[in-house]
Amino acid sequence: MEWPRTPVERIPHNRFRPQFCPRRDCAAHTVQGSHFRCVRKGSHFRKCDRRTIPRFRCESCHRTFSLQSFATTYYLKRPKLLLPVAAGLVAGSAARQIARSLGCSHTTVVRLGNRLGRHGILLQSLALQNIDEIRESVVLDHFAGFQSCQEMPVGVGTPVGSRSLFTYDLDPVPCRLGGRMTVPRQKRLERLVSRYGTLPKGSFKDSTAAMVDSLLRKIPKNSTLHLVTDKHPAYGPAIRSLKGGDAVRHEVHPNPERGEKGSRRSRKAIARDRAMFPVDLLHKLFRHSSANHKRETIAFGKRGNAILLRLFLLIGWRNFIKDRSERKPTRRSPAMELGLADQRWTWRTLLSQRLFPERVHVEERWMVLYRQEMVTPAVGHNLLHAASNAF
Repeated sequence: MEWPRTPVERIPHNRFRPQFCPRRDCAAHTVQGSHFRCVRKGSHFRKCDRRTIPRFRCESCHRTFSLQSFATTYYLKRPKLLLPVAAGLVAGSAARQIARSLGCSHTTVVRLGNRLGRHGILLQSLALQNIDEIRESVVLDHFAGFQSCQEMPVGVGTPVGSRSLFTYDLDPVPCRLGGRMTVPRQKRLERLVSRYGTLPKGSFKDSTAAMVDSLLRKIPKNSTLHLVTDKHPAYGPAIRSLKGGDAVRHEVHPNPERGEKGSRRSRKAIARDRAMFPVDLLHKLFRHSSANHKRETIAFGKRGNAILLRLFLLIGWRNFIKDRSERKPTRRSPAMELGLADQRWTWRTLLSQRLFPERVHVEERWMVLYRQEMVTPAVGHNLLHAASNAF
């Protein structure tokens, strides 16, 4: 996968050459390299980092833009916050903790987290474009979390490569409240329904079908997709409902009953844990590295869309920056195992350039998250992302 190692901000202003127009409504926005024509149009001095920023004029739309339009810190008054916020969000810190450390408002951290999540969506889409074929079995399971309160659970589908540990997809499912319905829970649920009306609901079957269909597009012709799951009642019907479901070899490992803590695991439990290890490891990283997914926390996500944006940032870190194993370091990331990178990235490398949704093929179900259209009624006003130039 072609990716610059030098961040756009560090390129000397006299050597930078735009490859396309950054304006979405320009005909030259989707052109490639040498086909784009522009001329230099002066420069300006940026006070926040004391840099000279060159400006250009597009020969197609005759409007001007600057080098900063191609950087992930576009339109930021404090660009130095972006890297520490990204590192803090995947290090188990909550928004207010990061804000206290950096000397900024917690709302600034939240807005930067959403920006980083949108960048993660585009990076994941670009990575999938550069994966020609999937030649490993894929382990699929849904991660359980909450949005706004514990009476509004949300599941997130996570297919993970068994050998590379690369996370191929994320798909949200607002679901019904599980477990034993006690009287206090019943009262809280009735209060939510009376206040916000019908609570958001999703379908595990539709979510699974969407992810498996996306994986099947990367399977070589006349080959099969080896899919490993637990015995969730929605997985089998979802696979059978697909047009290409015959190309899926579904391996099921039911979740066996566990004994008391400290007791020996049964053979079925050992076989299940070995088969589902890649996705179980990812879910443990979600719990460990995200403050809003810890078992006992006051920092749980208030809005489902923000939760998914945070997870897209986390899988970008998992796929490109983190070592495959902490206990047995290999100095190789999951992206290196698939040939997407030749070395482990740093945060500076991952944020070295701005990505544009019109220049990357993004699935519509991810664009809904990019535009922040996944609504959580309990939040009240759900702010959309519909900026004209900062989209």
